[in-house]
Amino acid sequence: VQLQASGGGLVQAGGSLRLSCAASGRTLSSYAMGWFRQAPGKEREFVAAINFSGSTLIAGSVKGRFTISRDNVKNMVYLQMNSLQPEDTAVYYCAARPVVATMFSYDYGYWGQGTLVTVSS
Repeated sequence: VQLQASGGGLVQAGGSLRLSCAASGRTLSSYAMGWFRQAPGKEREFVAAINFSGSTLIAGSVKGRFTISRDNVKNMVYLQMNSLQPEDTAVYYCAARPVVATMFSYDYGYWGQGTLVTVSS
């Protein structure tokens, strides 16, 4: 599975962005998908994940602001980010693993290249 993340950019605090992750090589329908982020000088952290069935996991730090969704027909996964804050600034990565979503980056075998989100105060 090859993954391509896009949609990052510069946004003011309180604004919104939607990240997209396009998959190729295999259909996503049997894969769980995750979004992780890594801020400068910090470790990569879990943001959100969605099972092949559509159930989701959301990190507490973004719950109520971020939503993950998928379109298996288009082989796409999305991360809708609302009420963005400067602490959300990071490179965001999409990742894939078979079937069941987890919050642990080491469980994911397929990674996209990352897209930078910068939130100004």
